Amino acid sequence: MRDLRRLPLLGLLLAASGLCWAGPDLALREQEIQQCRPEDIVTWGDGQDRPALASPLLLAYSHAGAPAWFTPAQVLATLERAAQSWSRCGVASRVSLLQPGQALPPGGVFVQWSEIGSAGNFGLANLSRRSLAMNPAMFALLRERKPNYPAEQTLQMVVSHEMGHFFGLMAHSRRCIDVTSYYSDGKGGECQVADRALLKAFGEYRSVLPTACDIERCRRANIPPHP
Repeated sequence: MRDLRRLPLLGLLLAASGLCWAGPDLALREQEIQQCRPEDIVTWGDGQDRPALASPLLLAYSHAGAPAWFTPAQVLATLERAAQSWSRCGVASRVSLLQPGQALPPGGVFVQWSEIGSAGNFGLANLSRRSLAMNPAMFALLRERKPNYPAEQTLQMVVSHEMGHFFGLMAHSRRCIDVTSYYSDGKGGECQVADRALLKAFGEYRSVLPTACDIERCRRANIPPHP
């Protein structure tokens, strides 16, 4: 099973085109985020969900190499929002800031800025190495092309998406709104949405935090086996 789970670059660059917050559209999108019917849990079948890497899950963040426009407190808050949201599925988590020269806590996940570690993606989760890498070069490119775009939204989405793999979600969702989603499979398949016109109404339709279905999948993946 692959450990490296990629967040498509094209979708994120398109996300920088801006957001259109129309009233009815926003209400329907929020409804999709908050509700999860049994038929809504669909994936691309590119992995098998499993229990979280650890419980509690320890995420230790190093600010070394971060883009200058992101402060340590800002990135740490982004990580904490994602971790707290994911923990609603029953897996405890804790986020800490690594000081220069400080060792990674035993069993912890190293959250870092690394172009190499992210393998050319905005972000990459490597479960075998217990590493969540964010790519400073891609965020610099985003800033260059769309200087007025709130890059912290993209950062939150990347962090939430990649962190989900450590909570046990190995397959990518086929529901467009889920933070663990892929919009397409690269073979002509498209994600599912209540109204396809919504994908054009929003510069980025995917949620920046786990949706109700993301959390439900996480809960199912971490249910203790029956004796």
